[in-house]
Amino acid sequence: MPWCLYIVRCSDTSLYTGITTDISRRLKEHNSKKGAFYTKNKIPVGLVYREPMTSQSEARKREAEIKKLTRKQKLELIGIECTRR
Repeated sequence: MPWCLYIVRCSDTSLYTGITTDISRRLKEHNSKKGAFYTKNKIPVGLVYREPMTSQSEARKREAEIKKLTRKQKLELIGIECTRR
């Protein structure tokens, strides 16, 4: 199965980055509180970005790169304009 890196926007507007081989299943897991601990109390989550990967190794490396980005950089990556609160 092909791997996919994804970013979801949580109900509190925070961003969560993960990897999976089945994006539909993973989104259902996040929204049913069976996903990552981080998203359990931040549902619903919505997919805002996905990037296909050729292997789990490539996906993990890209996930680590994205998790090091600032919020502003992540918003620029997914094409959402950053507005100050």
